[in-house]
Amino acid sequence: MRIALPARAKLNLDLQVIKRRADGFHEIRSHMQSVALHDLLEASPAEHTTLVIDGLPVPANSDNIVLKALAALEAAAGRELPTQFHLLKRIPPGAGLGGASSDAAAALRAAKTIHAVNMDLAKIAPEIGADVTFFLAGGRALAEGTGEHLTRQPTEPTEPAWFAIAWPGIELSTAGVYGAWDETKGRPPNALRRAAERADSRIKEFGDMLGGEWQMTGSGSAFFKCCTTQADGLEAVVSLDCWTTVTHSVGAWA
Repeated sequence: MRIALPARAKLNLDLQVIKRRADGFHEIRSHMQSVALHDLLEASPAEHTTLVIDGLPVPANSDNIVLKALAALEAAAGRELPTQFHLLKRIPPGAGLGGASSDAAAALRAAKTIHAVNMDLAKIAPEIGADVTFFLAGGRALAEGTGEHLTRQPTEPTEPAWFAIAWPGIELSTAGVYGAWDETKGRPPNALRRAAERADSRIKEFGDMLGGEWQMTGSGSAFFKCCTTQADGLEAVVSLDCWTTVTHSVGAWA
């Protein structure tokens, strides 16, 4: 049995940092929206677990979040679940688009299916990463706490929303940006933007170049612009000399 799942990206339509907790984590409040841009994860049963990655480069070692997700599921199931994974990366890493967390959620869903594991993935997801819970179902949600407390939001019944996305090719550390927030704080629509600019001054240069209609997603470094149509999105990125894409919102898949 082989299963292939899209691991979709997300955008933070807004992001408020509430406070830094005693354990070092930060509480947030953010409306998150899944979009059509996605990695593709294929999985099948195997004698030994392997992971092959194509597309945009990411570390392919034991620290990869796909393998971390499988290890968490194995621990919860109390048995080994040897799986052959093939991951095609299309979502830029370190961009605030949730690619790694989405890959982890896809790995959980795929391994549960191919190994017939009777397990509530929502109980496992938070230990892998704060955003992994969101990607189990996607759509639109209000994320609170460290991102794991979700209130599902209704999706628009009409046409999907379009977004232009631009990435400067800079990989930001989420922990580093949140650490910078402790010193800089921030303001709407994304309270982490000033922190990202402090973590890497090129983020400010990039954001200033894009203009005021663009906002940063997550902890950066990607920016997005809301567009009326796909054509408007293509027009917004046509002159940019960086990685770009135009994508649209998608509803929940679970």
